[in-house]
Amino acid sequence: MIGLTLSGRYELLARVGGGGMALVYKARDLLLNRFVAVKVLRQQFTHDDDFVKRFRREAQAAASLSHPNIVSIYDVGQVEDTHYIVMEFMDGANLNEIIRDRAPLQADEAVKITAQICDALDHAHHNQIIHRDIKPHNILIGNNGRVKVTDFGIARAVTSSTITQTGSVIGSVHYFSPEHAKGIATGEKSDLYSLGIVLYQMLTGRLPFLGESPISVALKHLQEPFEQPRKVNPYIPQSVENVILRAMRKNPQERYQSAREMLMDLETCLQPQRLNEPPVQYLSDEDNEEDRTRVIPAIRPDMRSTIEAPAVKVSNANNDERWNPDGSGVRKRKWVLPTVLGVLAIVLIGVLIWAVSALKQQMPDDILVPDVVGMTEAKARDELIAAGFTIADPILYEESEEKDAGIVLKQDKDPNVEAKEGSPVQLTVSIAKDLPLMPGLTGQSFDEASNKLQEMGVSKDNIIPKEIFDKSDLGTILEQFPLADAKFDPTATDTKIILTISKGEEAFKMPNLIGKTEDQARAIIAKSNLKEKIIREKSYTPKGEVFKQFPFEENEMVTPQTEITIYVSSGYPDDSREQKLSITVSPAVDGQSSKIRIVTSDATGDNIERGTHTISATTSIPISLILSPTKDGEIKIYRDDKLVQTEPVPYLILPVTNTEEPSPGDNGEGTDPLESPTDDAGADPVDGEITNP
Repeated sequence: MIGLTLSGRYELLARVGGGGMALVYKARDLLLNRFVAVKVLRQQFTHDDDFVKRFRREAQAAASLSHPNIVSIYDVGQVEDTHYIVMEFMDGANLNEIIRDRAPLQADEAVKITAQICDALDHAHHNQIIHRDIKPHNILIGNNGRVKVTDFGIARAVTSSTITQTGSVIGSVHYFSPEHAKGIATGEKSDLYSLGIVLYQMLTGRLPFLGESPISVALKHLQEPFEQPRKVNPYIPQSVENVILRAMRKNPQERYQSAREMLMDLETCLQPQRLNEPPVQYLSDEDNEEDRTRVIPAIRPDMRSTIEAPAVKVSNANNDERWNPDGSGVRKRKWVLPTVLGVLAIVLIGVLIWAVSALKQQMPDDILVPDVVGMTEAKARDELIAAGFTIADPILYEESEEKDAGIVLKQDKDPNVEAKEGSPVQLTVSIAKDLPLMPGLTGQSFDEASNKLQEMGVSKDNIIPKEIFDKSDLGTILEQFPLADAKFDPTATDTKIILTISKGEEAFKMPNLIGKTEDQARAIIAKSNLKEKIIREKSYTPKGEVFKQFPFEENEMVTPQTEITIYVSSGYPDDSREQKLSITVSPAVDGQSSKIRIVTSDATGDNIERGTHTISATTSIPISLILSPTKDGEIKIYRDDKLVQTEPVPYLILPVTNTEEPSPGDNGEGTDPLESPTDDAGADPVDGEITNP
């Protein structure tokens, strides 16, 4: 039924339990978006009115209760022949599994669990509801330690540990109260008796009464005492044992009078002053006078005279009573028939005794049933056969989401219970679930794959992306785990789908290409695994040099195989003008060395260093500037690191020849040092000259 949605609201996700009458599934409430437990009546009982009534009675009984230690009922419904109850989902285990794995429990833990059960029973009893089937299987314990009582209203089919007769006795025989076993009315004290057995089992790891059959166990509840808990587990405090002894009294009047009274006793039984209190005693434990064995003295010879046999009476019967009435004279033989019957009875008794004796010799011994649940099928077979049992044929197989294939899930004979040697044991073994195949997801986008997996039932949280650098498109799935066509369980909580996706190629910083020659720039582009595109344009950059790169500037992040456009200068623009000048400079003191540094600005750039010259006499230094209509030139002369002259060089400069050197100390009056007269208007400029500053 997994995958089915009941009433368009409850989507069955996984089977989490079940019994003889119903199966329990974990489900999602699509309306309220929460997990719930859905209990579904087995199909073989859907047409049995008695089972359906019990099933509904359970829902009605539990739905009328509201208590933190009782599983809440949310809804009841029917879809065609499917009857179901929707209840609170508990993430944890039932008490039977905890006892099986960890018993005996510590006294404080067992008392704490029992107290919460007792509190739930107190609430139910106050609402006139008797559980009648308190046992570890019906006690759920969440991961947070919260105890919840479930299965209100008996709803279990006949099993080897259950007696079920319509209209008489219903319940789990190992947890019966004596009055329950008798088939008489059960009340609150019957629940307390069953709770005492649960506490006994938690602290000792065993049941108080075991037997070959449910009838024999029920008779032990009625007639036989149980082994006291402290004899099984000496670490149980006496005060806690007293709680068990009082709860499990065969006489209901000697038990706790209410769940509230038992709860109060549980809340104080671990207090230091109570731990070593005396064992509880009951007067009814002493035999009645008439039941006691009496000692009768032997009869001595001198006492025989006091014991007289009764006198033999002589019959006064007439002759008709002693002789045949026909007068034949033959005495009646009244002894013949009794004698024959007596002999036959003796013979029959002897034959019966012989047959019983022979049967006893041939009957197999009682041996303990080993616990093979959780073993592999082969190991379970070996264990049972070695212990003296046979394997029932055929072995039952059942899908399991929690166990691997080939593991024993159930055995029909309870472990550690005596059974006849050679009797068959029915095993239920797990088989692999019929799982779907993992689809192929490589090459798809992550969003497409995620949607496909979620449609199959995979939780979004279980789809895990793993990003790596790759040349594939961003978000493309490169690898997957599980692999395509592998079987997987979409609804299992531990199913993890790992998708390796591309996050593009790894980015790096863009190198600087500006100022490099064309060959240098192309070599850098190839080394960086980039693509090149070259555009040649006129510019004020020297011919053959890169003056622009696009679309990434230096140090911007770029990925491999990205196309980079470089702009290479093919020479100066047509409207540019090259101005050649001769700069005449003198030292600060004639005959002494001075350091001359020239810095120019023109269309090719600003503050261009033109070199440093050391002079001791007047010297001419040639300078060439590139001027544009929008960019004039400028010359700065530094002598001994001190700016001594700044002169602009306009775009339309006139040629001039200045041969006159100013004398030292000249204030510059007269001709403009940069004035370059032309021969006639509109003539091209010629080489100019800057005189000594």
